[in-house]
Amino acid sequence: MTHLLLGVIYLSFISLGLPDALLGAAWPTMYGGFGVPVSYAGILSMIIALGTVVSSLQSSCLTRLLGTGKVTAASVALTALALAGFSLSGSFWQLCLWAVPYGLGAGSVDAALNNYVALHYASRHMSWLHCMWGVGASLGPYLMGLALTGGGAWQQGYRWIALLQAGLTAVLLVTLPLWRSRAAGEEGGEAAPRALTLPQVLRIPGVRAVMAAFFCYCALEQTAGLWASSYLTLVKGVPAETAAGQAGLFFAGITAGRALSGFLTLKLNDRQMVRLGQAVTALGVGALLLPVPGTLPALAGLVLAGLGCAPVYPCLIHATPEHFGPENSQAVIGVQMASAYVGTCLMPPLFGLVAQHIAPALFPVYLLAVLAGLVAAHEALLGRGKAGRGGESAF
Repeated sequence: MTHLLLGVIYLSFISLGLPDALLGAAWPTMYGGFGVPVSYAGILSMIIALGTVVSSLQSSCLTRLLGTGKVTAASVALTALALAGFSLSGSFWQLCLWAVPYGLGAGSVDAALNNYVALHYASRHMSWLHCMWGVGASLGPYLMGLALTGGGAWQQGYRWIALLQAGLTAVLLVTLPLWRSRAAGEEGGEAAPRALTLPQVLRIPGVRAVMAAFFCYCALEQTAGLWASSYLTLVKGVPAETAAGQAGLFFAGITAGRALSGFLTLKLNDRQMVRLGQAVTALGVGALLLPVPGTLPALAGLVLAGLGCAPVYPCLIHATPEHFGPENSQAVIGVQMASAYVGTCLMPPLFGLVAQHIAPALFPVYLLAVLAGLVAAHEALLGRGKAGRGGESAF
């Protein structure tokens, strides 16, 4: 039963990744039809992220009330509804309305599943869990590119993903007894999650530093995912329908990197994995800056950047119960997720303004600046851990 439940959790993270890169892949085709500037992708991204922040902050309460299984099923169903609404939208303001449930559907399930795996499974499973997210995030742009290349409209791509989400909801509903069986088998075997207010969480040593790290990581990942397609089209001259698929190389790199990371965690600890990922990401973004003709360096850079991003997020999450205590982990992970989505909310739209008013060619420079913030935040977290533990960090 344990392995079957793990398979269901993996499937749930595929569903979580499916919608994440759709907007970036489709936007070069979408925005002209709505008569809005290219930077308006940032508005939709902001609304989605705000919804996710709200649901992330409520994740601890919802998980205690409903359980992880029901929270997961309800969240995937809400996302399916939002994607179907996107496919039926005829104006930009309608997209904005559907972006609200689009975001609300992601936050609680993200925090609940991450905490569940951090508590119950080894680090390799956390990496492979997020590899499944990468499968979904890579599949989304591929399906959108397939819809556009086949002569269809972007709406068709959203319909396909909505149907997949609806099917996954049915699977999750059927398998709800697995979660109840696991909970019954572990009753009394672990510390109960504490109900902490936001000010209480913020007073825990190290929380502010880890929040900054999550802010910068998701700012980097989502800016790359949202604007890679537009960068290839507007700067490298790639046709929009081709760029929609090629932008998925970033998420393909994340997917492959997380599959590999699961094995690397057998030899390297979470701290080492995060630092390795940061170094590889820097190489990938550096490749985007190379003044070489053609698109090959840019495509290679997207893959490398994805490979580098791969271990950072899962390894930071996996260390949360060890660093902050199992009884605090659900509350802390909820705040970490909220901070991550604040980064998603603010930083991709900010680059939209940079692209519109200065130049879209600044895309790699922007990514490097955010990466520098991530490195600084992570090192501050490690330094605080050493000070608090006599020279040893939980990371």
